[in-house]
Amino acid sequence: MNATPALELRGLSKAYRDTTALESVTTTLAAGHIYGLLGRNGAGKSTLMSLATAQAFPSAGDALVFGHTPYEHRATLARMCFMKESQKYPDDYTVKHALASAAIAYPNWDQAFADQLVGELRLPLKRRIKKLSRGQFSSVGIVIGLASRADLTFFDEPYLGLDAVARQVFYDHLLADFAEHPRTVVLSSHLIDEIADVLEHVLLLEDGHLVLDAPVEEVRGAVTSLSGPSQAVLDAAAGLPILARRDLGPVTQLTVRGRFDAAARAAAEAAGVGVAAESLQQSIVYLTRASEASTTTAHTSTLSGGTS
Repeated sequence: MNATPALELRGLSKAYRDTTALESVTTTLAAGHIYGLLGRNGAGKSTLMSLATAQAFPSAGDALVFGHTPYEHRATLARMCFMKESQKYPDDYTVKHALASAAIAYPNWDQAFADQLVGELRLPLKRRIKKLSRGQFSSVGIVIGLASRADLTFFDEPYLGLDAVARQVFYDHLLADFAEHPRTVVLSSHLIDEIADVLEHVLLLEDGHLVLDAPVEEVRGAVTSLSGPSQAVLDAAAGLPILARRDLGPVTQLTVRGRFDAAARAAAEAAGVGVAAESLQQSIVYLTRASEASTTTAHTSTLSGGTS
């Protein structure tokens, strides 16, 4: 696979008058992976994607797509697809018009795949875009984003308004088509557990700052919950940063930063301590809170810690 990164951000910043939407973000997205761009509403996710796809200009820094500045390189623009949460279409556009335009815009467009997705998502081809429900509108973005087979594809909150069946259709096809046609996919979301199972790497934005940049497997399990007799819990947690504590009489619940290998888990459980790895979402929440409180830093280089 080409070693050139799919996306390289170097000190990327964006300010709007008195508001800084993105501040000095530096990261590299390798080609051929699925990334989660996570953060609360207003964290800077949409701004980052707009800058990366040349739909806005940075106040400082650079965004390189496959080694090129996209707004200066037409061929690179054709390799990207950005499906916005609030994608704009001409007033008279129907679903069929939107898909026909996408077929022209994206060199790798797969019409048969698009037709299959339209059927499974039950999209009304003749209905005007502005008359669609929120879920149907999201489905149009899913069809275009997947069928474009663009080398770098951004989905901005792709599940909005979709029922459970439609969401599963999206995730199943995303993974299956990614396996057959590798590319780089960025899923933007503020609901982490919703997309956790399809991600390989997470980027977390907080108030315009990149506060976490790590493989999913490093984050998942980086935070552990311990519960049981107070002294036994404290003994099991010895040497690990404590992120949260709750005392219930003789019982203590601790949330600690660190992993427990098989031997450490067995020793803790033998002392009556329950050991459970937190979910990806909870791990990110705790690590972010710790970063904000300056008790720890949530970056790839500091996620290793644990008990062995």
